[in-house]
Amino acid sequence: MRVQYDPKADSASLLDPGSKIWNGRKREVLELMGAPAGLQPSGAIRAAYADQKIGAVTSVSVSALHDGEVIAFRLEWQDPSDDASIGDNDSFPDAAALAFPVHEQAPMILMGAPGMPVNAWYWRADDGEKGRHVTAEGLGTSRLLDESLVKVRGQWKAGRRALVISRSMQVGDVPGAAQFAPGEPSRFGVAIWEGSHGERAGIKAFSGNWKDLTIDALPEKGGN
Repeated sequence: MRVQYDPKADSASLLDPGSKIWNGRKREVLELMGAPAGLQPSGAIRAAYADQKIGAVTSVSVSALHDGEVIAFRLEWQDPSDDASIGDNDSFPDAAALAFPVHEQAPMILMGAPGMPVNAWYWRADDGEKGRHVTAEGLGTSRLLDESLVKVRGQWKAGRRALVISRSMQVGDVPGAAQFAPGEPSRFGVAIWEGSHGERAGIKAFSGNWKDLTIDALPEKGGN
């Protein structure tokens, strides 16, 4: 997938899923699969979902832009209900996350491994516009880095959810955080939780193995 460079972009327009800056941008549709029941962190959850479908959302369209300093991803998917609260143990907030390998060999399906961290940028409907910056070294090891670096903004209308998740490409010395640079390749993955289907924690739809990410280089100075 390509992250296009747009010198006219600014933080406000990049973060707005309804901004004209996103009009006409190339979108890549990622097919999603349910997280395997056998990989759930507890025996009770594995047993409860052994014969149940995991992963209500089957695809998500993704487009991405950067302005040389901020990188932003716009996600859009079918979402029949706007779920923003926790119900009676069977309904949870909608949520989405982008994941990036911090270690080259970190496995996506396991959310990393000991000594091989993964960085996730996480949004949850009941958090409003507060993004979570998370690191993990395996299933069930997620640890919050901060709640200020990742910016999120979403909208729901007529059965569709549009969401932008963004962050500065470079965030200094933050252990467990992925770093990006124009012209340098990376990889990413997507996870979606459909709250009305009781999805939370490891019960989710995700994009499988890492997807390649090509980040446009900045134009040479003096070039057109």
